[in-house]
Amino acid sequence: MEELVIIGIKAKIAAKSLGTASSSKKNAALQITADNLIKGTAEILSANETDIENANISGLKGAIVDRLLLTEERIVGIADALKDLVNLEDPVGEVISMKQRPNGLKIGQKRVPIGVIGMIYESRPNVTADVFGLCIKTGNVVILRGGKEAFHSNYAIVNILRKSLKEAGLPEDSVQLIQDTSRESAVGLMKMNEYLDLLIPRGGAGLIQSVVMNSTVPVIETGVGNCHIYVDEYANHRQAIDIVFNAKTHRPGVCNAAESLIIHSAVAKELLPSIAAKLQEKDVEIRGDKAVCEILSSALPATEEDWGTEYLDYIISAKVVDTLEEAMEHIEKYGTKHSEAIITENYSNAQKFLDEVDSAAVYVNASTRFTDGYEFGFGAEIGISTQKLHARGPMGLKELTTTKYIIYGSGQIRE
Repeated sequence: MEELVIIGIKAKIAAKSLGTASSSKKNAALQITADNLIKGTAEILSANETDIENANISGLKGAIVDRLLLTEERIVGIADALKDLVNLEDPVGEVISMKQRPNGLKIGQKRVPIGVIGMIYESRPNVTADVFGLCIKTGNVVILRGGKEAFHSNYAIVNILRKSLKEAGLPEDSVQLIQDTSRESAVGLMKMNEYLDLLIPRGGAGLIQSVVMNSTVPVIETGVGNCHIYVDEYANHRQAIDIVFNAKTHRPGVCNAAESLIIHSAVAKELLPSIAAKLQEKDVEIRGDKAVCEILSSALPATEEDWGTEYLDYIISAKVVDTLEEAMEHIEKYGTKHSEAIITENYSNAQKFLDEVDSAAVYVNASTRFTDGYEFGFGAEIGISTQKLHARGPMGLKELTTTKYIIYGSGQIRE
């Protein structure tokens, strides 16, 4: 597509300048952008109102609309996230190691920008600014391809981002929005090897798998979170109730929300009704196995599909197990290697869970909702990587860099 080629060419040109920009200049751009987003609140909210109206007409509802919605408070949060990045250390230029060889050569590794990053994402217009901030801080140019449901919001935000870059003396093409929201534009972006160094999808399982299966550009798989909370027989009951409630209902439409509850049979009859009563405060629907349905008359029978579903809604699957090993086997079979938690006062069980559960983030006695770049101290994140190369878990600044070898010599030649 001609539009994509033009965008790609502009991105490559911008990358030469942005990649060598000083930390002070990049930080100034982030501060200016944060201020301009606050000044442009009315413009952004007007655009977002159009997106919300269109979403309602299209029949979208619940968590999907919540992810799409912007408010004055949320815009302040977006701006504050950019300001937080200003205060974080710039990883670009960091010399990770430097060793001298017997022949006198000094060989080291240095962090550098990845280059041009493509981002395909759905719904959340806050992602537009978050991704921008992380990429600018790390000297990466970014090409954004948001969903049609958030187009007007994304367009308004990107206009402010580009204006801010120009004001800061950086190339405005360091961020570009693909205005064509058709499937063809997404597929086209997946094939832009000549211009893109990395492609990151962020959204539902369908989007992510489509990018993973069809892209010829290197991809980091992010986001799908069928997260589990396992309530062990040695759990603190009050903690279990509070953690399950928080992990499921704090924001059900995000990837680190709990989608599945596993509970040990030794405490299920006593504890499950209390957990269900707490979840009922938010009208959470429980879909359980036979044992759960025998304990909870309100539970619906779970299907095989339920165990692997990322609901992103006020629904949770629930299963009773007889052993820790059975719980971990269930997680291994149905989990997405995102975030899993055990609630227990037993040290050995906690350590076994930490050691043997193969996920990006594994918790003991805490909500899965903490799997987040901000909560981990990284500032805003570009996504949660559920793969193992080259990044895993919340992707902050360092995860948006690569390395190159730098070698200092004094006339050495190889014999």
